[in-house]
Amino acid sequence: MSKYKIGIVGGTGLYHIEGFTRQQWVKVKTPFGRPSDDFLTGRLAGREVVFLPRHGRGHRILPSELNHRANLWALKKLGVQWLISVSAVGSLQEKYQPCDIVVIDQFLDRTKQSLNHTFFGRGIVAHIAFATPISEELRQILVRTARAARARVHDGGTYVCMEGPAFSTRAESLANHAAGHDVIGMTNLGEAKCAREAEIAYATLAMATDYDCWKEDRRNRIGKPIPRSRTPFSRTKNSGRRKPSPT
Repeated sequence: MSKYKIGIVGGTGLYHIEGFTRQQWVKVKTPFGRPSDDFLTGRLAGREVVFLPRHGRGHRILPSELNHRANLWALKKLGVQWLISVSAVGSLQEKYQPCDIVVIDQFLDRTKQSLNHTFFGRGIVAHIAFATPISEELRQILVRTARAARARVHDGGTYVCMEGPAFSTRAESLANHAAGHDVIGMTNLGEAKCAREAEIAYATLAMATDYDCWKEDRRNRIGKPIPRSRTPFSRTKNSGRRKPSPT
């Protein structure tokens, strides 16, 4: 994978990674409209990296407003072949504690935006295989790297993708919990589908920020601050200094 650029889609703070050099913001026009923001290109650990702030700098775009087609078309245009998603999620099971990382391997679609999650249609009739929606090779690299960084990481899991901006009702959350699903979020399914169609290897670092509302005691969401050094985001930002690394 050494000759290809690596893409990272995540929160705006992630591009302050130690060792991320030669940074340059690049604007890309697409036939699908505007991406979330300009793209930050540079080098990290000897590799060419392209970073996209998923919700735009300043976090100004709702999950349901994301233009996945534009984002993935632009990443492909910039030469990205391996795409790492860094995403905050709610935990649906007791074992996934706040600050844990779940390197998911499956999705469950609870959205209503299928036409916005594909390059096909509008005269193009095509289908893709999506039984294994995550690149297993890239996923295993992320698992090994997270373990090397001494993060609390879980190998595999199902990401329930819902629409916001409201979070789940308790009935919905209890149903997801009882079904044995693992985490819940609002963004990754559209990315994964467009990445598959664009032939970009895609994998997710799903970072639990709290328990979803199936668990009524949720004090870790806002009531008890988590030390910054313990957050999964801090481990992600520091992982550029460690080897082996997907970057």
